[in-house]
Amino acid sequence: MTARTFFKGLLNKVAAPVDAGRSAERRARETIEVCRALLSERGEVSGAALAREVLAAYRALPAAALKPFLQRLAVDFAPDAGAIAHCAGDFLREASPQHLHALQKSVESPRQEFFRRLNVAPGATAVLVDLRRQVLRELKVSPQLAVVDADLAHLFESWFNRGFLRLERIDWRTPAIVLEKLIAYEAVHEIAGWKDLRRRLADDRRCFGFFHPALPDEPLIFIEVALTEEVSATVAPLLDPDAAEGDPARAQCAIFYSITNCQEGLRGISFGNLLIKQVVEELSREFPRLKTFATLSPVPGLHAWLTELTRKDAALADALAPLQNNDWLQQPATAAALQAKLMPLCACYLLRAKRESGPLDPVARFHLGNGARLDRLNWLADTSRQGMQRAAGLMVNYVYRLDEVEQNHEAFVREGVIAAAHGLKKLARECAPLLPAIASRPPRDA
Repeated sequence: MTARTFFKGLLNKVAAPVDAGRSAERRARETIEVCRALLSERGEVSGAALAREVLAAYRALPAAALKPFLQRLAVDFAPDAGAIAHCAGDFLREASPQHLHALQKSVESPRQEFFRRLNVAPGATAVLVDLRRQVLRELKVSPQLAVVDADLAHLFESWFNRGFLRLERIDWRTPAIVLEKLIAYEAVHEIAGWKDLRRRLADDRRCFGFFHPALPDEPLIFIEVALTEEVSATVAPLLDPDAAEGDPARAQCAIFYSITNCQEGLRGISFGNLLIKQVVEELSREFPRLKTFATLSPVPGLHAWLTELTRKDAALADALAPLQNNDWLQQPATAAALQAKLMPLCACYLLRAKRESGPLDPVARFHLGNGARLDRLNWLADTSRQGMQRAAGLMVNYVYRLDEVEQNHEAFVREGVIAAAHGLKKLARECAPLLPAIASRPPRDA
């Protein structure tokens, strides 16, 4: 029996319908053997054909077999510890380029080469992105899958680098298959059907996305922009599908009001900073009158942060008790009292609440890391159900001043310095009576 005949028989067995007597573990083990076959194949043409067959075998895996398959992928395709030790010893004895190359080759897991070979099959890139999505979802209960995640992330950083991405304007003439994805993926402000989408793509709006040749109809990330005459303080007028269209030729501000990462399997692969910079360049060319590039951004971590604080501080819990329901919106005195407390607390949260060396809030980390300036808090800027739940309606403007972006980015990355408006720094200091422990921390702001 030839190797190809053996592999074909194995593939037929894996692709066969599942019967009650065959366990998920067995299906996972058989599929792993097919993966080994691809890794051992040397011919380019036969390897491409086998890659297609391996892809079909993986797609045929029943749901119950996915987890054991991933676990075997983590264990069975690990680097050879003995080979690493041998190559490391050679390199320590003689640090030659040859020994360095051998050491580098020994520490790379066979998984990476398997993924590279599989990726020659049509549609494989999308499958591998989805595979990482599955891995990320399993990581909490199966930490051993971290090695699979690391290998895929390493490859994706190369496969999805800026040289392969294309920026496209998305408008009403864009194919429907892509427009449907915008409705499905929008994560910041839900798109309520085609009428809503059409308004967001009108003449006083712009939408741009990054696309990759291997995923032609799948936006990786997209950004929605409103062209306005002043910096927006509330999001409702930007989202109103019945709002009158403005004249884009008179706009002086570009408001980035929604940025959505579409592919969970590409989490951690940075596109947003590249997207914003290129969109600013595109808009500047199209509309030379534009003076200000700003966001109207949510504060998604504020609610969880406040909840944690109120567990530890009874007085603060009492002060914020009206937030338990939204009746306070119709009670001017209560709303004013909450505003006096929440505005300083939110400023303190954005400027001083930390996760490791960066801001606790993920949106703040993103924009400040890109060189934006924390400019203004907006009270009751988003009174939708989601906006009230995540930040009691608060939103923030981050401003991208093109002559300051590089300096702000460097200060933030190297020293943790946050570029912020004077008014926000003052607000953060006002939270001292409410949160003396946090408010007394030395600020790291410019």
